[in-house]
Order: sequence, then structure tokens, then C-alpha cells
Amino acid sequence: MTDHAKLTGRPVISSTGLFTPSESITNEELVASFNEFVKRHNERNAALIEVGDMEPLAPSSVEFIEKASGIKARHVMAKKPVLDPEIMAPRWPQRSNDELSILAEIGVKAARDALDRAGRRPEDVDAVLCAASNMERPYPAMAIEIQQALGIEGFGFDMNVACSSATFGIQTAADYIRAGNAKSVLVVSPEITSGHLNWRDRDSHFIFGDVATAVLVEDAGVAPAAHWDIIGTKLKTVFSNNIRNNFGFLNRAYPEEAGGADKLFVQEGRKVFKEVVPMVAQMIIDEAQRLDLDPQGLRRLWLHQANTGMNRLIAHRVLGHEANEDESPTVLDTYGNTSSAGSIIAFHLHSDDLQNGDTGLICSFGAGYSAGTVFVRKAA
Repeated sequence: MTDHAKLTGRPVISSTGLFTPSESITNEELVASFNEFVKRHNERNAALIEVGDMEPLAPSSVEFIEKASGIKARHVMAKKPVLDPEIMAPRWPQRSNDELSILAEIGVKAARDALDRAGRRPEDVDAVLCAASNMERPYPAMAIEIQQALGIEGFGFDMNVACSSATFGIQTAADYIRAGNAKSVLVVSPEITSGHLNWRDRDSHFIFGDVATAVLVEDAGVAPAAHWDIIGTKLKTVFSNNIRNNFGFLNRAYPEEAGGADKLFVQEGRKVFKEVVPMVAQMIIDEAQRLDLDPQGLRRLWLHQANTGMNRLIAHRVLGHEANEDESPTVLDTYGNTSSAGSIIAFHLHSDDLQNGDTGLICSFGAGYSAGTVFVRKAA
């Protein structure tokens, strides 16, 4: 890599990487599994339902899912157990502490893709940030495991800001570049969201999918000729219980609580929609104006892939008109909601066609609430 004399303190995105699981679940497959679970549950509890001591579960439908979310399919790491009405959760053999963990494994694959695309070697990288909402364990950090597997010197740590983890990670990496504490930082977001999803909840069983992304943030002085200048970043958090996950080592269900509250993902979807859309849209507009950018002149918006309706309204408020697929591309239909990785997948798959000087926005939003914006401009 170029020597330190050429470092500028100006951060850029040199490349991105993507790992997509080979297995995918269509809405048709998911609905068939869910409705079989509902049928069995209602049959097992017919007596209680008949006397009014229990409400029957309602079936799902493809039409309901697509109208509510725009999702048509999602990739997963373990399809068979998720579709088994008696399991409805991912399952794979427990790995020993000496084996590479499954989250690190997919993170490494995405990271190697990013390194290859930038023509980088692991020894060129100074730090690894594992920025994701679904960590496999509290410690040792997933980032350090990924760092070791890649053979990177330096340091690594985990950060969790739910669906905004990747954009928060990009700003953190950019700040290291600006401060001169690193010249090359990998932001890796392995998201096995199928593990925290309650596949038996009609209102959310269709939302999430599994994936891993990586973003290589570097000093402009050492970056490839073709890169994305980071014009500016902005982060925001506002506490809300409308999206919550109580699973953790302090919140395990004890035997006497077996019938208690679920510890998996829950949300108040309508409240989230109503509160997050105006907050994020205004945040984008305000930050664009602070950077002397015309928000309506943004060439492309790579928005968080959670809900097509939310993205449509946010894009409309920012651009001043109904955005088309070219202006605000969607990967939600085939990937589902992949938490922090969503906007990065959209950027990874839909950015090569932009021209030198084109300006765009990577934006995420989710639990917290948390929201992050990364304004970028294509170079060469």
C-alpha cells in the first residue's frame, strides 16, 4: 500500500463485499409452513378455544405479506428447520470454541469479497469493526475473530446499533481516517436475523433474512482510483420501545417463566412507520443542506431495506417526487429485511452504473430509534 506520506485524512469507500446464503424461502413456502403450524396449534388447543379461554391463531397469506412489506423472498442459513412447523427456527450443529463461528464465517466471506474488489491484502488493513444487530455472543468480539481469520494486524471491536449498525460503523471508520489513527478499516455486518425472529408471529414472521456485507473505508491517499468520496455523515438516536429484542444472558426465561413474554424480536409496526418516516426524511434534508447539497439533486438513495412503503415516503419527501427504481433501488423483495446490511446490499448491487461526480446517500434506520446517513460522491 502507498506510504503514510500520501495520507490525506479524507475518508472514502474503496469497495464493498457481499455474501448471500444459497438457500432462499419464498412467500409461498413460508405461508404454507406458517399455516400448517397454525392448523396444528388450533387443533391441539381446540377445547380451550371452544370455551373462549384461548384465541385461535389466524393464518397468514402471500397477499398480506407483500402488501405489508413488499417482501417476496428471503435468504436464510438454514431453510429446512425454519420451514418445519414443529421447529420454525434455524438449527445447525454446535461448533466448538476452536472452530470459526458461523457469524465470523459469513463475515469473512463478505470481507474477502470487499478486499478482492479493491485489490487489497489483509495486511493492508488496520482495523475491523463488526457492526451488526445480531451478535452470536457477548465476547470475545466477533470483530477480533474475523480479524484473526483474515490475518489482519491491528485491532477490532463489535458495535450494535440495530439496523443502523453499518452506517454507524462507516462513520466510526471515517473518523479513524480523519484522525490519522488508521488508513484502512473494514466494516463487516454479518446478519443472521433468522435467529432473532419469531417465525410463529403472524405480524412479523416474514420480515427478516440472512446475509453479510462488508465496506472498506480508506484514506483517499491510498484508495483505488475508482472509489466513493465520503462527503459527510450524520448519526441520530432517539429511545423507543416500538422495536425491541429482550434476548440476552440477563433476560433468559427461567422455568417458572416458560409461558411468559417472548424474548425475540417484537415491534409496533404502525407506530414505527408513523414516527420514523418524518424523522429520517427531515434528517436527510437537514444534513444535505448542511453539506451544501440539494437533496432533490441526489442521484440515488440507497435506503434501509425494511419496508417498501417507508422507503417510498422517505424518498418522496427528500426528492420532492415519487422515486423510481433507478433513484431508490430495492433489494427488499428478494433479500427481505437484513437489518444493518440492507442499505449496503442496495449500494453494492446498484452503484456501478453511476458516473464520476454523481452524488448519493446511504441511509439506515431502525431500533433505538437509530438513524445514520452517509453522503457519497463517485470518483473516477
